[in-house]
Amino acid sequence: MSFFSDFFRHSLAHHVITGLFTLLLLDKQVMAHPEPPTAMNLYQPNSATRKPRILLAASGSVAAIKFANLCHCFSEWAEVKAVATKASLHFIDRVSFPKDVTVYTDEDEWSMWKKIGDNVLHIELRRWADIMVIAPLSANTLGKIAGGLCDNLLTCIVRAWDYSKPMFVAPAMNTFMWNNPFTERHLMVIDDLGISLIPPVTKRLACGDYGNGAMAEPSLIYSTVRIFYENREQSNGGNV
Repeated sequence: MSFFSDFFRHSLAHHVITGLFTLLLLDKQVMAHPEPPTAMNLYQPNSATRKPRILLAASGSVAAIKFANLCHCFSEWAEVKAVATKASLHFIDRVSFPKDVTVYTDEDEWSMWKKIGDNVLHIELRRWADIMVIAPLSANTLGKIAGGLCDNLLTCIVRAWDYSKPMFVAPAMNTFMWNNPFTERHLMVIDDLGISLIPPVTKRLACGDYGNGAMAEPSLIYSTVRIFYENREQSNGGNV
């Protein structure tokens, strides 16, 4: 489908490839014009300043079996909190998560609030995070986000999100679901919101079909987000 080719080019290419070229240009400028040490030049990620705060979320796709692995990838670099929908828990082994990563569910949204004045979990998580990453993003949750629905913890966070902060999604679904006209419409809507797409890949799917729709590997999702974050951090002088 020509739409998807164009869409991927303007989403992933914009945030990843452009970021890589920007980093290379910055390196060349520094080599060509060395400067005296300054606060910016001396800045080292995760040293004097706090670590990035990454909110990872999983929705109901078989690819959620990789969610713990994704959390491990990010937790070595960033502070991580995780959100899992009820459907995703069918595929998630919570024992395999990093010990320092808290996993929040829909039940936590309700149990943590007792009276007026108590913290609202989806608002607190939105305030805490520098970046949100939804991986896997199921066809169902994509449709909810595009329609503005907020019937669980994950979609409430998205509905309350501050879009001055980045959000990435890595879809995972059957090839026919991915090629469905509704998917095209929904991707256009979230693109307008400023949500960045990490596109699925072509491989043998869990259902046995071969085609596009498999979630990108956790290592690719991690590297995409980290490159974006560090490039933006350099551009903003260390203030993301």
